[in-house]
Amino acid sequence: MRRAAKRWLSALGLGLLFGLGLGLSGMTQPDKVLAFLDVTGAWDPSLALVMVGAIGAFFVAFRVARRRPAPLLGGRFPRLPRRPDWRLIGGAALFGAGWGLAGICPGPALVDLGAGLGDVAIFAAAMVAGMALHRLLGVGVSGTAPAPAAPHEPAALVATAREGAGQ
Repeated sequence: MRRAAKRWLSALGLGLLFGLGLGLSGMTQPDKVLAFLDVTGAWDPSLALVMVGAIGAFFVAFRVARRRPAPLLGGRFPRLPRRPDWRLIGGAALFGAGWGLAGICPGPALVDLGAGLGDVAIFAAAMVAGMALHRLLGVGVSGTAPAPAAPHEPAALVATAREGAGQ
C-alpha cells in the first residue's frame, strides 16, 4: 500500500476513533460541558475523568513516540518550543473563552456536524472563518514561521496581488 494511502487511512481511522470517544464521553453535548465548567453551581465532574484518561493515553503515546527517530508514516516530528509565547497563550485564552461561552470546541463541533446536528453550523462556520482569517493574515503556528500558502489559497492570492501592484 502506498504511503499516501496509509496516511489517509490512518487519519480516517484515528479521526473516527476520536469522534467516537468524544461522543461516548459526552464532549459533544454543550450542556454537559457547561455543567463541567460551572464549578460554583451544578458542577458535573464526569468530564474530569475523560481528561485524566486523555492525559494518561497521551503520556504513554508521547513516551513511545519520543523513542522513535521519525513518525511511522514519514516526515519528522515538530520541534516543540522551549517556553510558551504570546501567540500560544493568547490562542489558549481565546479557545478557553469560546469553549466556556458556547460549551463546544472544534472537535466536538465536527462530530455534531457529521451527526447532522445543524445547531452547531453557525459555530462551525465561524470556526472556519477564523481559520481562514488566521491563514490570510499569515500568522504561523506558535514558535514557527508561517507556512507558505498554496497558490490557490487566499494568502497566496493576496501576496500575488501585492507583487503585481509593486508593493
